Amino acid sequence: MEQSLHRFKGRLEVETEVGTFLGDKRIRLLEAIDQHGSISAAAQFVPISYKAAWDAVDAMNNLADEPLVTRAVGGKNGGGTRLTGYGRRIVALYRALEAEYQAALDRLAAGMNEGEASNFSQFRRLLQRMSMKTSARNQFFGSIVALRAGEVDYEVRLKLDDANELAAVITRESAENLGLAMGMEVYALVKSFSVLLLTDREARTTARNHLWGEVTHIHEGPVNSEVIMVLPSGKSICAVVTHDSVTNLNLAAGMPVCAVFKASSVILCVQH
Repeated sequence: MEQSLHRFKGRLEVETEVGTFLGDKRIRLLEAIDQHGSISAAAQFVPISYKAAWDAVDAMNNLADEPLVTRAVGGKNGGGTRLTGYGRRIVALYRALEAEYQAALDRLAAGMNEGEASNFSQFRRLLQRMSMKTSARNQFFGSIVALRAGEVDYEVRLKLDDANELAAVITRESAENLGLAMGMEVYALVKSFSVLLLTDREARTTARNHLWGEVTHIHEGPVNSEVIMVLPSGKSICAVVTHDSVTNLNLAAGMPVCAVFKASSVILCVQH
């Protein structure tokens, strides 16, 4: 009986500590945005839902050094969208890496078929363990610009962009385990339910983090509403609030709003 040959089909995914940053579907979404200039048309082309498309764009913009996609707020579907020059370079780099990745997999498969790798199932399990996902909707990436050690906890400040910093408070033991140091690049996770929204610039709270931006879109759910806001740098923040809160604040696309969350609500992750 002829032995079946193992073959790998390459599909490159760029993983971070907080999940997938770039993958085939997201790259196809970026390419469709560049072609159609519309998030709704790009979503139909992929195909994915309109909401999933915006969520993917927000996640990519938050983790990238520069925005990959820019948008104009307004209109039924949130205005037009376009790929930035930086976004086009990222897409081109991904496609080049994808080709190299497939070539490497072809060489690996050839070795397996020649008997150099005898345990295919063990190798597959290893690949599955190499990725991690998180339920936190807000995923940021920044460098540490301030550290203040206390008896029990550490206060950490991250630079998100030229105008905004993010404060986190973690235990002293956690800071030591993570090996935190000035200038170190870390990921910050904030659950959407931990984010409060304010519209009054004179309001004061005990929360350390106050990030101003504007509402880009609101997704109505059966109980709560998901409000997406964007900072001037292009990074986005998701908050899940009640329908009454949306009504009381008169929230609408294009409206200035402040995302408020406690420093203790921020989870820090590092790559080793």
